[in-house]
Amino acid sequence: MTNSKKNLILITNDDGVYASGINKLIEAIAPLGEVVVVAPDKPRSGMSGAITCANPIRVSLLKDDEKDLKIYACTGTPVDCVKIGTDRLLPRKPDLLVSGINHGSNAAVSVIYSGTVGAAIEGCIIGIPSLAVSLTDNSPHADFGEAAKFGKSIAEKILKEGLPKGICLNLNVPNIPKVKGLKVGSQTAGRWTKEFEEMKDPSGKSVYWLTGDFLNDEPDNVNSDEWALANGYAALVPLYIDMTAYGFIEKIKNWEKIAGF
Repeated sequence: MTNSKKNLILITNDDGVYASGINKLIEAIAPLGEVVVVAPDKPRSGMSGAITCANPIRVSLLKDDEKDLKIYACTGTPVDCVKIGTDRLLPRKPDLLVSGINHGSNAAVSVIYSGTVGAAIEGCIIGIPSLAVSLTDNSPHADFGEAAKFGKSIAEKILKEGLPKGICLNLNVPNIPKVKGLKVGSQTAGRWTKEFEEMKDPSGKSVYWLTGDFLNDEPDNVNSDEWALANGYAALVPLYIDMTAYGFIEKIKNWEKIAGF
C-alpha cells in the first residue's frame, strides 16, 4: 500500500470482522481509496470507549491483496483496534475512519454505550475525520444495502470537505427498503427502562438478560435522530468529544470557595 495519492481509510466495528455489516461497508468504501480493516475477532458490542489494559493484544492478518485492501482481526475492543491500527499497522494517519455498519441502532443515548461510536470517537481524538454507521436491524443477515449507500455518500463528503477538530459523525439508517433521504439533527433525549429480563438457570438460580424499552423524552422533536428514523429518514448527528458543559461553569464557579483552600 504505497500509493500516497490515494485516500487511506481505516475501517472497524464492534460486531466483529466476520459480521455482514462490516463486509458490506468494505465493499462500499473500497472504491474511495486504500482500505485497512482492523476489527475485533469476535463481537464486542456495548464496549463504548473500553480499552484492554491487563492482557496482551494479538493481531492476525486475514487478507492482503498487496494493493488496496488489508484485513486484520484483533483480540481487543473496537477502540483497541483504532489505537493499534494507527499506532502499528497503518503506514500513516488515515484520511478517514469509518466504523460499522453496526447491527442495530446507535441513535439517542446509545452513543454512550456503543462500541461502534466509541471507535469513531477514538478516531476523532487522534485527529482522524471519523464516521459511525448503524442500521436499525439486529439481524446478522440484515439487508445493509441502504446503510452502505448512505455511509459511502457521507464518507465521500468527509473526504472532500473534512470535519472540524473534535467532531465526529454518527449515522443511523432505518431498516426499510427505500429510505426517504437524510436528516441532519440532534441526539434524542431519553433513556432505557425495564433493562433486564429475569430468567432461571438449570439450577433454579436467577440470571438476567439485557433487554429494555427506550423512553423517548421528545417524540415530537422533528430535529432529533429518533424522529428521523421513525419517519423513514437516515439520521446524521455531529458529536463533540469534549463533554464539558461550558454553560454551567460560571454557575458553579463559586463552589471553589467551599473547597477549603
